[in-house]
Amino acid sequence: MTIQGPKASELQELGRSLGFGLTDEEAQEYSELLAPLAAMADAQQKMPDYLPAVKYPRTTGYRPEGEENRYNAWYYKSRVEGAADGPLKGKTVALKDNIMLAGVPMMNGTSILEGYIPEVDATIVTRLLDAGATILGKAHCENYCLSGSSHSNATGPCHNPHRMGYSAGGSSSGSAALVAAGDVDMAIGGDQGGSIRMPASFCGIYGMKPTHGLVPYTGVLGIEAGIDHVGPMTANVADNALMLEAIAGADGIDGRQRDVVTHPYSEMLEGGVSGLRIAVIEDGFDHPGSEAESDAVVRAACAKFSELGAEVETISFPLHREAAVMYFPALAEGLAREMMLQGGVFYGLPGMYVGGALERSNRWMERGHELPPTVRAFTLLGAWYMEALGGRIYAKGMNLQRKAKDGFARLMESYDLLLMPTTPLVAQAMPGPDASITEYCMHAWNMLANCPTYNYTGQPSMSVPCGMVDGLPAGLMITGRWWDEPTIYKAAAAFEANYDWRSL
Repeated sequence: MTIQGPKASELQELGRSLGFGLTDEEAQEYSELLAPLAAMADAQQKMPDYLPAVKYPRTTGYRPEGEENRYNAWYYKSRVEGAADGPLKGKTVALKDNIMLAGVPMMNGTSILEGYIPEVDATIVTRLLDAGATILGKAHCENYCLSGSSHSNATGPCHNPHRMGYSAGGSSSGSAALVAAGDVDMAIGGDQGGSIRMPASFCGIYGMKPTHGLVPYTGVLGIEAGIDHVGPMTANVADNALMLEAIAGADGIDGRQRDVVTHPYSEMLEGGVSGLRIAVIEDGFDHPGSEAESDAVVRAACAKFSELGAEVETISFPLHREAAVMYFPALAEGLAREMMLQGGVFYGLPGMYVGGALERSNRWMERGHELPPTVRAFTLLGAWYMEALGGRIYAKGMNLQRKAKDGFARLMESYDLLLMPTTPLVAQAMPGPDASITEYCMHAWNMLANCPTYNYTGQPSMSVPCGMVDGLPAGLMITGRWWDEPTIYKAAAAFEANYDWRSL
C-alpha cells in the first residue's frame, strides 16, 4: 500500500480535533509542506521490518471445544516442539494470551483483537523452546487483562478446576486453571496488579511475579511499562524455579531491563528457612472485604515458618496499604494512555514494536461498544484524570513510586521476607449474565487488596498454596528483596516439603 500525503481536508479535520482551527488556505499550505515527509513514510514502510526470526515450526492450531476445553481455559491449541534437549525437555507449557506466538491467533481476551495472528515470537517463547519445552498453546486471559476474576473474556468465563462456576482468578485465568487441572506442567502469566499471584492463589498453584525487569517483556502486550511483569506458574516449586531460570535475563531489546541480576534458581532450593528473619505484615489481613476463614488459614501457615526455624515477627507496616492509594490512580491514567490510546506500547522506550498488533489495538474505538464494564471503567477513569488534571495524577504516582520503594528498602534491611495473604478471600462464584455494572466490576476487583503494592515497588513476590477453605485453595504471598528470588524459593520449597497444603 502506497502512503499518500495528507489532503488539505484531512488536515483541516485533524486541526479541529487538535484545537488548531486551520483555514482552507492554511490547510492547503500544510498539505503541500508535509507531502515530502509523507513520502519518507512510504519509503520506510517498504523496508523489511527488523524482527527476530521465528526458529521453531508450528501450525495455526485450533480452538478446542467440549471436554477438551472443559474449563474454557484454552484460547487456542497449537503444539510447538522445542529443542531436542534442554532443562525443560518433557515439560509442557501454556502461554497467557497476551504473549505473541508467531502464526497462532492472539486476542488478549477481547473480541477487538480476535483474528489477529502475530508475526513474531516473544523473547520468552524463544527461550522456553530453546530450553526444550513443548508449548501446547494459548491460555484464556481476561479482557485486556483488566480483571482479577475470570468472567470478562470475550469467549466466556474460565472456571476454577476446584469448583465449576467459581472464579479461577485473573487476569492469567487460563494459565492457572490449566496448571491446576494438570493439562500442562507450566504456564506463563502476566502481572500488573496481581495477575499471576491471584489466579495462582484461587487455583492452588505456585505463581511467581519476579523482580520488575528480570524477565524480558519483549513481544508481550502491556498495560503500563512501569509495572508490567511476566513470570512462571507451576504445580510445584522446583518447576517454578526451573522455568524462571529458562526465561530470566536481559535480551538486549526490552527497555524495562536495567542492571538485571540472575541466579541458577533451580540449584538454590535447599537450605530451608532456619535463621531467616521473616515479617508477617499485619496490614495484609483484615481488609474490609477479607474472609475471616481465609485470613485464619494464612495466619496458621505463617506460624509454620517458626516451626521450620525462621525468626518470625508480626509487625504493622502502614506503607503496605498506603502504596495502593499511590498506585491505583496512576495505573488508571497510565493504562488509559498506554494500553488504550497508544496500542499497548510505551513510546520512547527501546524495545520491539509489532506493527500489526499496534494497528489492531489502535482501532479499538471503532468497536468500543464490545468492551466489558471492567475495561470501560478503567478507561473512563484514566481518561477523566487526563482531562481533569492534565497529567498530574500520573506524575504524582510515578514520584511516589520512589517513596514506596525507599520505604520497603528500609524495611528489607531488617527482614529477609514478608508474609501475608495473596488474596483476602478464596475463589467466589462468578457473576451471572444479568449482573449490574457495579456487581460485574466488584467481582473483578474484590481480591486486589494485597498484590498491587509489589507491582508498584517491583519486588519479587510469590503465591504459595497454604490451605483450604470449604474445598477452595488459599494462598500465602511471600515477598523478598529485589533480585532475591532464591530466598523466596527456599522458603516456598521448605513449606512445600514439610506440609501438605491440601490438608491444612
